[in-house]
Amino acid sequence: MTDKFRRTWKEIGKTDASVHNTVTLASLIEKETAQPSERPAVASVFRNRLRIGMTLDCDPTTIYASKLEARYRGTIHRSDLESMNLYNTYKHSGLPPGPIANPGEASLRAALAPADTDYLYFVAKPGGGSHQFSSNISDHNLAVQAYRRGQAR
Repeated sequence: MTDKFRRTWKEIGKTDASVHNTVTLASLIEKETAQPSERPAVASVFRNRLRIGMTLDCDPTTIYASKLEARYRGTIHRSDLESMNLYNTYKHSGLPPGPIANPGEASLRAALAPADTDYLYFVAKPGGGSHQFSSNISDHNLAVQAYRRGQAR
């Protein structure tokens, strides 16, 4: 796996970027969406949030933290969001201490070259698979409501 990573990293050609930070960010992107086409947009949300000091609010990091503490119960609970674990990106701004998964090449590329957007939010669309991206909290809240209505059916 290490040899494959080194070959891929060299092919990507961004050897001046921090490997640790790139792999950490790419791991979040990897866990947030299975849609390769969405990875640059997800990366843009995280980059925009990092740039302004906003917490990442990344559910997979919260799940990872609760798994590290052997208390994950299949869904995220309020206690998970309140955890002070350093991997809980709802409580700590910036990147978590390290990767939460092994990212693929598409996620590494997205971490290194995020889409140029003003997005700060995203939520799954009802029906699964893709996400609704938003630049402001009002639009995001509407997207969350649509998601919840779709889940209730």
